[in-house]
Amino acid sequence: MAQAATENPQEPLPLDPRTAPVPRYGHASLSDLLPAVVTAQGLEGLEGLQTGLRLEPADRACVFLVDGLGWEALRAHPEETPFLTSLLDTSLGGTGTALTAGFPSTTASSLASVGTGLPPGRHGLPGYTALDPDTGRLMNQLRWQPWTEPHVWQPYPTVFQLADTAGITASQVSAPHFEQTPLTRVALSGGTFYGVLSAEDRMDRAAERLAAADRTLVYTYYAELDGHGHRYGIDSDAWRGQLMYVDRLAQRLAEQLPPRSALYITADHGMVDVPTTPQARFDVDEDWELSAGVAQLGGEGRMRHLYAVPGAARDVASVWREVLAGHAWVATREEAVGLGWFGPRIDDRVHARIGDVVAAMSGDAAVVATEREPKESALIGMHGSATSAEQLVPLLEVRT
Repeated sequence: MAQAATENPQEPLPLDPRTAPVPRYGHASLSDLLPAVVTAQGLEGLEGLQTGLRLEPADRACVFLVDGLGWEALRAHPEETPFLTSLLDTSLGGTGTALTAGFPSTTASSLASVGTGLPPGRHGLPGYTALDPDTGRLMNQLRWQPWTEPHVWQPYPTVFQLADTAGITASQVSAPHFEQTPLTRVALSGGTFYGVLSAEDRMDRAAERLAAADRTLVYTYYAELDGHGHRYGIDSDAWRGQLMYVDRLAQRLAEQLPPRSALYITADHGMVDVPTTPQARFDVDEDWELSAGVAQLGGEGRMRHLYAVPGAARDVASVWREVLAGHAWVATREEAVGLGWFGPRIDDRVHARIGDVVAAMSGDAAVVATEREPKESALIGMHGSATSAEQLVPLLEVRT
């Protein structure tokens, strides 16, 4: 039958939220990593930390997390990363495939997933900013502003704490300023923190701590790749220079591994470059349709929590689906929870932190807020959504 004359074949249709990629919680997500690591060290059956991810046994385990090292970007830059590229086939237990970060694919959520072994729906850090239902204010979960009691916001023990109690010598080796941050306290504490300023010295100290006992668990972290991606984009010489440096750091650590060790190189998320054009940057502060009915705007450019005025949630979802047609998966809270975006289970205390409407961007577009979020809106590289460029992260492995 001929197409009706009133239809516009060029008009994009709203994306069905059921088509959004869902993280592989339970067997191939960041929340499965440390439960699998400590299980391989002989700690089986820890309450709440069961996982389908299986790793080969190792008495000593080190996780080196590179902020912003996406799987797709890594695979696209073999010349800058000869060492990491040589390990691609080892990823995810030798399958040569990637982990999924979890949703949203952002640092606070991912680090909490790594450290607690729980998806965002359980640990309760569901985005860059999220509503605190007790105060009605948005909370920045990376900077922890405004102040909220950390262990009320995230009450579960970390895997490091559980491992340390069970007799595994646990250490975190990171930049000194991270030692007392609330995010470290709720996500990465347990054992002993070693503040080391130089990244090269950090690798050396991580290797020392790995050899410090018969069974050890060490975490170390590098942040600057993500920062350069945000400021200059992942299609920049500055970002590629950082990637080359990360490759050297990883090799430096790998060459110092003591016997009976496993080194896991991973990341918290990938990144996409968002063009600086009006067609790619939807500005809530300039678009009355997108701002109508939205009392609080949470999340970040690539993944938005929309907290609606009472009774407006369905209308907000409908308008955002139409305005962002072809650019975003837009779901109500109930739809996002039912589809498992934040994990297979949502704790009661976490439910209202999720937006009444959740918008996850596809392609390379973003929803910015140039008046409320001028710095974030000016970034080139962004992340947070469900696309493979943001979701997929490596799990490279070196063993001795």
